[in-house]
Amino acid sequence: MLYYKKNTKVREIVKKILILLLVLSLVGCKAQIEPPIDNDCDDENLEDSCVIDEKEDVETRINEIIENMSLIEKASQMVQAERSSIKAEDLTNYPLGSILSGGGSHPNQFDDNADIWYEMVYAYQEAALNSGASIPILYGVDAIHGHNNLYGATIFPHNIGLGAANDPELVYNISKATAKEMLTTGIYWNFAPALSIVQNISWGRTYEGYSEHPEIFEILTQSAIKGFEENGVSATAKHYIADGATTNGVDQGDVDLSEQELREIHLTPYIEAVKAGVDTVMISYSSIQGKKMHENTYWITTVLKEELDFEGFVVSDWNAIHQLEGSYLDQVTKSINAGIDMLMEPYSWKDAVDSIVAAVNMNMISMERVDDAVSRILKVKIERGLFDEPFKRLDPSYLYNDEHEALAREAVRKSLVLLKNENQVLPLDKNQTIYLTGEASDSVGLMSGGWTTHWQGNTASNIGVGTSILDAFEKVTTLNGGSITNFQDASTVIVVLSEKPYSEGMGDNFQLTLNSHTASPTNLDSLKVAQQAQAEGKNVIGILISGRPLLLEGYLEYFDSFIAAWLPGSEGGNGIADVVFGDYNFTGRLSYTWPKSIEQVGIQSYREAYDESLILFPYGYGLSYE
Repeated sequence: MLYYKKNTKVREIVKKILILLLVLSLVGCKAQIEPPIDNDCDDENLEDSCVIDEKEDVETRINEIIENMSLIEKASQMVQAERSSIKAEDLTNYPLGSILSGGGSHPNQFDDNADIWYEMVYAYQEAALNSGASIPILYGVDAIHGHNNLYGATIFPHNIGLGAANDPELVYNISKATAKEMLTTGIYWNFAPALSIVQNISWGRTYEGYSEHPEIFEILTQSAIKGFEENGVSATAKHYIADGATTNGVDQGDVDLSEQELREIHLTPYIEAVKAGVDTVMISYSSIQGKKMHENTYWITTVLKEELDFEGFVVSDWNAIHQLEGSYLDQVTKSINAGIDMLMEPYSWKDAVDSIVAAVNMNMISMERVDDAVSRILKVKIERGLFDEPFKRLDPSYLYNDEHEALAREAVRKSLVLLKNENQVLPLDKNQTIYLTGEASDSVGLMSGGWTTHWQGNTASNIGVGTSILDAFEKVTTLNGGSITNFQDASTVIVVLSEKPYSEGMGDNFQLTLNSHTASPTNLDSLKVAQQAQAEGKNVIGILISGRPLLLEGYLEYFDSFIAAWLPGSEGGNGIADVVFGDYNFTGRLSYTWPKSIEQVGIQSYREAYDESLILFPYGYGLSYE
């Protein structure tokens, strides 16, 4: 972080003397001169100097705090614990910098409301402020498609759908809405957005990345970050760097790319993130040519902090330093010396604090490195307003309100990609007789995917919010003289294929077929229905609910129309109905290549050798109504 190195106390004294002299010089002409309305920062010509003043004020505040901190207080600020492993009273002796709720970690149970969440955060905050350090905590969650840990929050489409929509204003508004719903629980830090440029869709976190192509990140990254930070929540650019480029798409694997390619492709979104003023960057579990990112001084300190001039703080991923070689003391030392400022040590937080203290006392970590880390953390807390309003929250009426519901529905409409539409079967007339099949046809949980209520997702058909495809289609047809009926009486059959919810690790799939281990077990039966419907001359429409393109093999020929709906979230049913029945057009375009076979997985559209004729559907493909 670049701070001004002036003598702040002398500067303040001089500033006060100058102000006093100016006031005295104006006493005699008070009637002739109007006092300033606010301050010189209203003058656009003085904008740069005002920014300097603000930075100097923050620096002064940081220096004053650090001067009065003990080593254990500094070390504590550099550690983050999971709520299940720490009590509020523990903050008296270990005033940690942050506490988080991991995926599926709730105050008491999964359906806790916003008030219960806020009471939990409040108790930690109160304890932190009553400790000797008196520094507020920065509470964090993975709100990656809405405030998805909170029961009753709006669930937006996952990033793969937003990449297909490729609409920066939409992405900004979703981040803004998510920030507001987070603030109903008093939580100010979001571990999002994921900036993974995914090179192999076998990876179980594919749906967290907007695209395989860096150009979409150039369009969307700043909107995602500003949507959070301009509305009160710190964003996190993750997972630095190239987590989506591991060999064969193995989660937490190794990246075997040249520095040139890393810079030209995978550094792109982080350049955009720093331009947007992102508060935090989270490091990837993965390695680059065998060296774990969590000990990679070159990429963290030299490139991110010094070259890109990132001024926020760097946080490790969940227990990630445990993958480094050596003793725990060695792991802590390596990661902090590499440039990590805060350690996400959910259960080993006491050991982490004690190890930082021990490493400093043994001259393994310099006090300068500790002060730099703490300064960065304090800077974010000050600029986020935590010192001024540590207990601030928004009213729970922001949760899943009409505006956010409508926004989520809009996002679904814009994210859908029409892959096939023979004989203009779509749009459907609203007076159709329709048969719907497939377990995802009546399940909001399956439409929402991983990181919904629980880490690996929520398989319940009803997750407390949202409308299923069945319910949405039933409403439209009933109002217009049609119906949802049985197979025999239907003129149109809609087959909803799907993946089961999954998250990191569990979602890795090196087959990617419609009957592989992440696929819904009902898919093959649903495909038999599609084949029978086609044989009987019915209109057959396929909708795929998935976190990535799947291999369609020969099954695509069973369908007149086929839609990639991704993981549309709570408003999937209504958003899909809006487009299928023609109230809106299809505008989504593939942000990922859709392969014909498993051998084609990993083809990158940004390479000169990319041949659209060899694959099933190329990057950028998508049909619309004529």
